Amino acid sequence: MIIGRPNVGKSTLFNRLTGGRSAIVDNQPGVTRDWRMGEASLLGLDFTLIDTAGLDHKATSDAIAAAAQVQTKSAMTRADIFLFVIDAREGITPADRDAAKALRRTGKPVIVIANKVEGYAALPGAAEADGLGFGEAVSFSAEHAIGLDLLYQALKPHLTVGEAEEDEDFGSGDPEAGGEADIVRPLMVAIVGRPNVGKSTLF
Repeated sequence: MIIGRPNVGKSTLFNRLTGGRSAIVDNQPGVTRDWRMGEASLLGLDFTLIDTAGLDHKATSDAIAAAAQVQTKSAMTRADIFLFVIDAREGITPADRDAAKALRRTGKPVIVIANKVEGYAALPGAAEADGLGFGEAVSFSAEHAIGLDLLYQALKPHLTVGEAEEDEDFGSGDPEAGGEADIVRPLMVAIVGRPNVGKSTLF
C-alpha cells in the first residue's frame, strides 16, 4: 500500500509500478480521493498494489477530505506492506512524522521511499528519511524511473512465498480438508504518504 502526506508523488509511483494511468496525476493536493487497487510488477516481482489519498491529519475540516482519510485508514487494514512516500526535495515534515507514527502502530513492514531525488538538492532530504525509524530509505524518482533496482531489493524479502494462511477463500492448508498447503493469498502492498509526493506515479 502506498501512503504518505499530500503531494509527495504517490499516484506517480502507483502508475509507474502498474504500467498504467488509472490513478490521476495532478499537482493539486488530495487529487486521489478514494483508494484504488492494481496488479503491479517490479523486475519479476508480482503483487497487488493499493494507492490512497494519503495521510493528512489536518483534513478533518473538509468533509470530502475527511472522508478520503477514512478510506485511507480502511485500506491500511488490508495491506501487508506499506510503501511510505516522502518528498526528498522538501525533507521530513511534521505531517511525515505523524504518518510515521500511524504506520508504526500497525506493526506491519514499512519501506520508506524518498521520492523526487532528481538533482543534488534532494540528497539531504533522502538522508533525513533514514531517521524515520524504518531503516534505510530507498532513493527514488517515480517520474524518471530512478531507483527501481533499489526498490526491488527492499521489496524482495517481503514477497517470498511463506506458509499458507487458513483462509476460507484460499483453502485451509489441509489436503484432506480440500485445501492446498502451498496456496497463499496475493501479497497486498500499499503506497502511503502525504498527498502529491509521487505515490500514484509509482503505481
